Amino acid sequence: MESPYARPDLAALGELERLLRHVTEELAGWRRRTLRAEAELQEIKAQGGTYGGPELAEARRRIVALETENQELRRRVEAARGRLEALGRRLSFLEQDMEREAS
Repeated sequence: MESPYARPDLAALGELERLLRHVTEELAGWRRRTLRAEAELQEIKAQGGTYGGPELAEARRRIVALETENQELRRRVEAARGRLEALGRRLSFLEQDMEREAS
């Protein structure tokens, strides 16, 4: 014969069991992430403490490109300066020549 009595704690125990299962899964996920982060940290320490992520690699690539561009611009400015000096000497010569012809 079936008992008409239903235990009031069964629903609460079922909810507690579901909650504990969820917390256990969550804890396992955090543990995996922690172990992965610790392994990455050990690897970084083994490399001398520097992190060479994609942002750093991109920044280094950009710095090299900018330094190369800067060197090219300096070379072009120097070349332009040399041409300006030559034009200045030529202009001075022409001005002196015109003054001689005028006198």
